[in-house]
Amino acid sequence: MTIDFDLARTRMVDNQIRTTDVTSHPVLQAFLSVAREDFVPSNMRELAYIDDDIRIAPGHDGTPARYLMEPSPLAKLLQLAEVRKSDVVLEIGCGTGYVSALLSLLSDSVVALESDPALAETAVESLSRLGYDNVAVVTGELAEGYKPEAPYDVIFIGGSVEQLPHTLFDQLRDGGRLVVVEGQGNASKAKLYVSEGGHTSARRGFNTSVKPLPGFEKTAEFIF
Repeated sequence: MTIDFDLARTRMVDNQIRTTDVTSHPVLQAFLSVAREDFVPSNMRELAYIDDDIRIAPGHDGTPARYLMEPSPLAKLLQLAEVRKSDVVLEIGCGTGYVSALLSLLSDSVVALESDPALAETAVESLSRLGYDNVAVVTGELAEGYKPEAPYDVIFIGGSVEQLPHTLFDQLRDGGRLVVVEGQGNASKAKLYVSEGGHTSARRGFNTSVKPLPGFEKTAEFIF
């Protein structure tokens, strides 16, 4: 059976995203424009628009498997970030580059950070082939951010974290925003952090459950 991906993409936006309080026209248009099927493993293309996370890399050496985030929470997080066309964005955990492509349409430029060299290579190939020329993919530890191009107007963290390193706040421009999902499982909450005059304020966004990113685990505490 041949999948009509354009129709599937429209149905994803209408049935999975618009119905969950996503009203931002730029965000909706970005989801309509980016071909999600080009950023999933070839054997998963027909499932690219399911209402679920899609595994893009297996776990190894104790690190969790990596996933392309379910459309609804992803769209709500992008809306929460209020990305502007003049913004320089740091995306943490770019995976295969799908969110990088969405952010490239919403912003001026994107630095897409990835810790897995194979995923980074896939992202570079896909983004270059599809013409998303305002995205630069870099490799490094996710929790460290990417200081060489700081400060950023927006930092977008593409998965849940147990703890948020302060070094990421140091990479925000004054007035910059950081969007993240904190917690585990169904107890997770999306948050928006805003840097203002050297201080950072937090605003709760919405309850959600998304897959974790490696490198943000809580340090084990020793009890004597």
